[in-house]
Amino acid sequence: MLTQPYRPVTYTIGSMSSGTGTGVPAPSNPSQVASGGMMTPGGTVISTAQPAFEQSYIENILRLNLGKVGTFYMTYENNSEWNAKIFKGVLEAAGRDHIIISDPTTGVRTILLMVNLDYATFDQPLVYQYPGVVGNPPASRGYR
Repeated sequence: MLTQPYRPVTYTIGSMSSGTGTGVPAPSNPSQVASGGMMTPGGTVISTAQPAFEQSYIENILRLNLGKVGTFYMTYENNSEWNAKIFKGVLEAAGRDHIIISDPTTGVRTILLMVNLDYATFDQPLVYQYPGVVGNPPASRGYR
């Protein structure tokens, strides 16, 4: 088996020399395209208006409410011992795929997987800022 020695190649932008001595044109500086942007077959970038806000995700809502006591309703499919389980505790952390709660009396921490989360309830008002809305929602609402 024949192995070729490693030879790094240096490209000079805007030059007909590629650093390899082959006379092959060097690649031109590629256009910068924002995530989700479009480019024509000719290489022209079509700028699109990017939303000025993030989308609303459950982990972001939970992160805004760390330290609050919540009840988390979980479902575990194909489990013969318990299909559904309820966890109650202080919300310690929330990530894209997990929630960490702690029992205020024992201090035991539990990691829950988001994939099993059905819904969560809280006995106190939640902090929540809907993306794209300026200001905070009303502190209290008169429900009937």
